[in-house]
Amino acid sequence: MADKSIIVIGAGIAGLSVGCYGQMNGYRTYIFEQGNLPGGLCTSWKHQGYTIDGCLQWLVGSSPVNNFYRIWEELGAIQDRRIINHEEFLRIEGASGKSFILYSDIDRLEQHMKEIAPEDKKVIDEFIKEVRICTHFDMPINKVPELYSAMDGMRMLFKMFPALQVMKKWRKVSVQDFAKRFKNPFLREVFSLLFTSVPDFPMFFMLMVIAWMHQKSAGYLVGGSLEFARAIEKRYLHLGGEIHYNSRVAKILVEYDCVVGIRLEDGSEHRADYIVSAADGHQTIFEMLEGKYANEKIRGYYDKHPVFPPIIHIALGVARSFEEIPRVASGIDFPLEKSVNIGGEERKRLGVHIYNFDPTLAPPGKSVIKVMLSSDYNYWKLLEKDPVRYQEEKEKIADTVISILDKRFLGLSAQVEMCDVATPLTFERRTGNWKGSYQGWLVTTKTFDLRMSKTLPGLKNFYMAGQWVEPGGGIPPAALSGRNVIQLICRQDKKPFVSSVP
Repeated sequence: MADKSIIVIGAGIAGLSVGCYGQMNGYRTYIFEQGNLPGGLCTSWKHQGYTIDGCLQWLVGSSPVNNFYRIWEELGAIQDRRIINHEEFLRIEGASGKSFILYSDIDRLEQHMKEIAPEDKKVIDEFIKEVRICTHFDMPINKVPELYSAMDGMRMLFKMFPALQVMKKWRKVSVQDFAKRFKNPFLREVFSLLFTSVPDFPMFFMLMVIAWMHQKSAGYLVGGSLEFARAIEKRYLHLGGEIHYNSRVAKILVEYDCVVGIRLEDGSEHRADYIVSAADGHQTIFEMLEGKYANEKIRGYYDKHPVFPPIIHIALGVARSFEEIPRVASGIDFPLEKSVNIGGEERKRLGVHIYNFDPTLAPPGKSVIKVMLSSDYNYWKLLEKDPVRYQEEKEKIADTVISILDKRFLGLSAQVEMCDVATPLTFERRTGNWKGSYQGWLVTTKTFDLRMSKTLPGLKNFYMAGQWVEPGGGIPPAALSGRNVIQLICRQDKKPFVSSVP
């Protein structure tokens, strides 16, 4: 029997993953991508001699101690890459001038916290103990949960029991609520500022992030995000897959409640045995499929569930090495002398990410720095109606941010050689992401257990992959969802799922 075919919509990390694992399992796969590059949101771009990285600050699975490393190996993404494991995850400067350093090493972090707040020894001991337990927790990736047998479930529960206890304890506690437990005012202040861009962020995920950093399994890949995506694209092409760029899908073709192909914006039609959409979830369900297979539950997701707030992304190319500044994975967060309005919102603090550790992004002696600010999508949609005002607002934001950074890093304004501002609408145009959200569904203490089906009710031979069906945000869930979808297709065709490392 001839190999079956799969059309994949979108060449982001999820779509490339679907393609790679589809090829590994004997399917003929064809990826159709609306843009001209792989990676989707996982991308970099050049501007005036600088490379701006729009995604990866650190990658879970960057070392073999983490199960995700196997996925990156299978996708050809990690081999021969230089990886930096930062000693510091984040620096937060308080109003008093003191700094809190979220060290990657647990022992060093414990010592630092106790030096700041010896009166909080009991809370600190509990916190550090839970992080240590999380270092023994690893995501089960080999088998898609939909295919678990009762025995598989028992084995997983037994293997991960200590970490599951931590999850049960901390999944409904937000980082901000935990901060209130400290007696020390400075520690209480800085902990309340952690993950502020994600309201109601579960404490369990913070524990996991520190655990990954401690294990050196969440490092930075030198070279930027597009190079990472290009490596997976190369793996896919070597496996025999095809990618069609500048090919926007307008409609998914359905006959008798079974998908049969796609129609592009240019009117051409392409047919396959299976269709997998790794594109934006809202666009897929309500535009490509015209909402015909969305039940009340699915509509409820898009009506009620919060999404990761879209961002304003300000990147600067600076004629300065910043050698005197610590190399920090997620940057430095500092208070402003007085609040300032940026993008329609009052800001009391600013976080800056200085890429003084990646020489590939800037000419010698120079650096890329960037600031990311959560923003209101509707604010930008209103501005969009007046292109002149829209552009003026972008320029005003750039000037304001440069002025603020000049006070923090004296002389910076005269050293700025490149400025690039992307808004939530930039992300929406680039990837079609609903409301400009760059990580899909927001993970909170209330949505911690959110799980979404990779199929739609009543529609045969159709699957979805990516962050809109694999909540949690970030690149690893996207790649995992692609692997999982191919496992489900293999089950449907009664064939064993296989994977390989090049």
